[in-house]
Amino acid sequence: MRIILFSWEYPPRIIGKLAEYVSALASQLVRNKVDTHVVTYHDSLTGVVSEGNGVKVARVANPVRTHISVLTWVLTLNQEVERTAANVYYQAEKRISLIDVFDWHFIPAAVTLKNAFGVPFVYSVESLEDHRSPAPSSPFSMAIKSIEWLGFYEAAKITVKSEWMRGEIVRIHNVPAEKIRVVHIDSNSGVKDVLALYKAVAAGGLNSE
Repeated sequence: MRIILFSWEYPPRIIGKLAEYVSALASQLVRNKVDTHVVTYHDSLTGVVSEGNGVKVARVANPVRTHISVLTWVLTLNQEVERTAANVYYQAEKRISLIDVFDWHFIPAAVTLKNAFGVPFVYSVESLEDHRSPAPSSPFSMAIKSIEWLGFYEAAKITVKSEWMRGEIVRIHNVPAEKIRVVHIDSNSGVKDVLALYKAVAAGGLNSE
């Protein structure tokens, strides 16, 4: 398998727990003989590097430096994410099994690549705008929620780390429960669950358990 992970944070850029989680997942995937690429953001450490653990990391900066909100930051940055992931796709002779998108930020890029190249993607949810925002019905939050919804609609599968989050996605976004899987690399089954899901999505067996 050859996969690309999208994450808006990745070491050394650590905002919360997501950076370390994606880093740990990437390392475990490589140990399971998965050719693993990470596309992430950094404002100065740009370019492609191969880490000592075998993970290939491409860091991109935003071509637009000044922003009025996270929405403009995300939408302009997605162009660079698309371009970089497309480079990986062509360098791999168009053999990319899937993309795993961590949180909503790079959903637009994943949808574009899915429709352009036929590469399926998994949407791995860390949080929802309804939980982050004190005013989830405001126009600003509704714009972010529309990107979340696009991810839920276009993704082959959705992953969460708890049954509670699974229930919240069903409740808020009316996503079919069977489309959502609870996986966590720190669980007893760990990365095996993630690999099983990736293989099912890559093979097109989206309803396989």
